[in-house]
Amino acid sequence: MSADAITPVFVRLKLSLLRNGLRQSGGRKAAYITSAVFALLFAALQLIGLIALRGHAHAESVVVLAVAVLGLGWAVMPLFFPSGDETLDPTRLVMLPLRPRPLVRALLTASLVGIGPLFTLCLLAGSVIAVARGGAAFAVGAVAVVLALLVCVALARAVAAANVRLLTSRKGRDLAVLSGLVIAIGAQIVNFGAQRIGASGLGELDPAAGVLQWVPPASAIGAVHAVGEGSYGLAAAQLALTAGALVALLALWSRHLTRLMTSPDGSTLPGAESAAKQRSSTGLGRLLPPGRTGTVMERSLRYVWRDPKTKAAWVTSLAIGLIVPVFNAWQGTGSVYFACFAAGMLGIQMYNQFGQDTSAFWIVAMTISSTRDAYVELRARAYALLLITLPYAALVTVLTTAMLGDWRRLPEALGLSFALLGAMLATGAWTSARFPYSIPQEGYKNVAPGQTGLAWISIFGGMMAAALLCAPVIALTIWLNVSADGDDWTWLLLPAGSAYGAGLAAAGLKLAAPQTARRLPEILAAVSKG
Repeated sequence: MSADAITPVFVRLKLSLLRNGLRQSGGRKAAYITSAVFALLFAALQLIGLIALRGHAHAESVVVLAVAVLGLGWAVMPLFFPSGDETLDPTRLVMLPLRPRPLVRALLTASLVGIGPLFTLCLLAGSVIAVARGGAAFAVGAVAVVLALLVCVALARAVAAANVRLLTSRKGRDLAVLSGLVIAIGAQIVNFGAQRIGASGLGELDPAAGVLQWVPPASAIGAVHAVGEGSYGLAAAQLALTAGALVALLALWSRHLTRLMTSPDGSTLPGAESAAKQRSSTGLGRLLPPGRTGTVMERSLRYVWRDPKTKAAWVTSLAIGLIVPVFNAWQGTGSVYFACFAAGMLGIQMYNQFGQDTSAFWIVAMTISSTRDAYVELRARAYALLLITLPYAALVTVLTTAMLGDWRRLPEALGLSFALLGAMLATGAWTSARFPYSIPQEGYKNVAPGQTGLAWISIFGGMMAAALLCAPVIALTIWLNVSADGDDWTWLLLPAGSAYGAGLAAAGLKLAAPQTARRLPEILAAVSKG
């Protein structure tokens, strides 16, 4: 079947998928319509804003960066939202007598149907209007909009085809959990950029735009501006680069489609050799203490590495714990005390320890028959957390201090970080036993329905208690800094804060152990819910 014959079929198929999806439930229809209205409203406002930017000295920098970010969004969208479009999975077509090239054209045309392409079209059209000068520039702009839109769609399709085996698996779908990390990091970067622009003006964008104007699809918009400036050779080069990127992406997409439709799925083949290698790998176990302590530590660390939601929580905490103090120090507006943010973010991982095990906690519960067993279990989990948190908190504190050049405050910042970490270990162990809640393994929710109140009490109540427990160290830090000769003694805050944090952690574990042993049935019921 030719591409001309199957293209209308695929467009109708895309429309049918959208229509049938909305028929499944009224809630889904309402959510889709609401999201479509907001997306189109935002697109319209963005279009108006870009048109208002016309004639501004730095308009080109703004639109080039906007289109570059748009292209990045199209590239990562299939990785974090693989279930957002059923047609992203070409393996559903492997039994049909279709050749890759006609299939690529048909899928590319069908991909232009939807809110995402319409939103992209509005942004690209506004970008062209913002930078075009003269009839020739507008003529080139029409070509640039088409090329840039096709590059965005082809990029998303090529990425999806290259990773379709992963994206359609259970672990691949769990990658969507990491979208929170992308949003968190992106928000901090946008905040940092907005502050820099607010302080120095849009001229701060010119160096980055000068580089990105040669990166498709932003190069297409750069070509429109170049024509308006009379640089026809530069414009031709940028348009050729965009067209070349489109051809390369289509070829890559076609290649992956050919492999998907002619090769067996390796994920279904026996992995005996890999499994045997995993079973024989005991390098981590050899480095940990013997007995139950080492076993629990290894289990906790493997959860961090293998469980998607646990990994997402850790990666997000590690990233934000570094970004907040470092970005503020980079701007010259931070303080060494911001480094305590790293210890605070990682200390949160001690909360709801048993909920992280979900229904598998019953295996752990069978091994706890006394307060001593509960204490060793909690202590080992705290050790596993400290194995990552202590060096990381120290590293972030040293890095922040180095960027600010305030080495005199390094001991007190470290002391405060270690005291806060100890307080969060103490309160986290106690709230884990007293207010456990379930974490659903599927979907995007981190709390099972009906347990939101428990989660709030556990996390925010525990954090407030940790802040109160740190009050003596905070008071000592303030007193030494305002005292006339206190600067000579601030170094004592490092050993004092470390000892205080260690004492708090030990006391918290001692108090939480009998609670854990006594409330095992309640904990098991709570963490197994949902």
